[in-house]
Amino acid sequence: MSERRARTTRPRAHRGAALAVLALAAPLLAACQGDGTPAASPGSAGTTAVAGETAPQARISTNLRGGSRPVPVDRLVEVTASAAELSDVTLAPVGGPTEEAPRVRGRLTDDGTTWRATDRLEPGTSYVLRARGEDAAGERVVERSRFRTVDLTLDQQTYPSLAPLDGETVGVGMPVIVTFDVPVTDKAAFEEHLSVDARPAQPGTWHWLSDTEVHYRPKSYWKPGTEVSVDVDVNSVPAGGGVYGQLSRSIDFTVGDAHVYKVDAQAHQMKVFSNGKLLRTLPVTTGKPGFTTRSGTKVIIEKFDVKRMNSETVGIAAGSAEAYDIDDVQWAMRLTYSGEFIHAAPWSVGSQGYANVSHGCTGLSTADAGWLYSMSRRGDVVEYVGTDRPMTMDNGYGDWNASWADYRKGSALS
Repeated sequence: MSERRARTTRPRAHRGAALAVLALAAPLLAACQGDGTPAASPGSAGTTAVAGETAPQARISTNLRGGSRPVPVDRLVEVTASAAELSDVTLAPVGGPTEEAPRVRGRLTDDGTTWRATDRLEPGTSYVLRARGEDAAGERVVERSRFRTVDLTLDQQTYPSLAPLDGETVGVGMPVIVTFDVPVTDKAAFEEHLSVDARPAQPGTWHWLSDTEVHYRPKSYWKPGTEVSVDVDVNSVPAGGGVYGQLSRSIDFTVGDAHVYKVDAQAHQMKVFSNGKLLRTLPVTTGKPGFTTRSGTKVIIEKFDVKRMNSETVGIAAGSAEAYDIDDVQWAMRLTYSGEFIHAAPWSVGSQGYANVSHGCTGLSTADAGWLYSMSRRGDVVEYVGTDRPMTMDNGYGDWNASWADYRKGSALS
């Protein structure tokens, strides 16, 4: 259910067809003469005799040596000045930055001797590096070099999608969900580049449900009012098996009031709490024998003011005694991927509060369902008791059905 959201920090790159590196010698590329000594370059200070000594040659070098080999996309470019101080370094695609291949950002050390990229490279892209500095005598030192990165197919890149949406207000049970379109086998490498910052701070952890999906939840439900920032900095990070992250993304979201709904399938009641205060007790009906509603902690996944419900989508054949097809079910809120909802069920009002007659959903009167729908949001919690059919971790946002100790074991860094 993850949405592919708006804000991205490293967009999808163009795929170039060429694989060759173009190494373009420049005035101060580190080169050797025939005797193995570094060659002086125009614009550098060269060597100066001082009291019988030879001053070190000022020059700028990089970690991009490799002849004609393409540069790996996970390379963090580093520029170093010897006997000089860097003043400016730019690294950008040939022809200038684009939305799909932006300028590579970096940081200069306080002493001006080293510039290190903070962004990784895009695949199949030609880059030009320009670096300028000065030696102790104030003479200008420059380097300009050009290279190309390894080309990657779509099958060699994995794209992340995030939930919740950027700017969304969610319930206290909402996990952070990152899904990938190509499997991640080096989960530890990726998890090192996943971060969640909560204000106020709360302990939390990542948990891998599969090679393509990882969730994050706090130890307990989010505190109401929490501001959360998520950074998925995986662009060009090795995912294992020759696959690399395709895009970095980040989102900010807010946690709203603590809505926790407690359903007792034996008592046929739902108690509605907001920030710990009981607002109402509503009569409900849940799943009848053979269609037992799952007990455990569920989280609202999505909402529909009107929803068509067809029994074939949950494995009940058309024409059978249990078949149904209702076009206009009102105030429907999904709780599981397998088809459990809270919704208005005017056809079962006589059983609500007395008997379980549904096919697994939680039915309320139209008025009660509308009232609950109006106050609810994605991420609100619904806790069920009273049945012998347990909720599972992967059937919806089932993260709260594991103990904290067991949930932490799902981290690749645990």
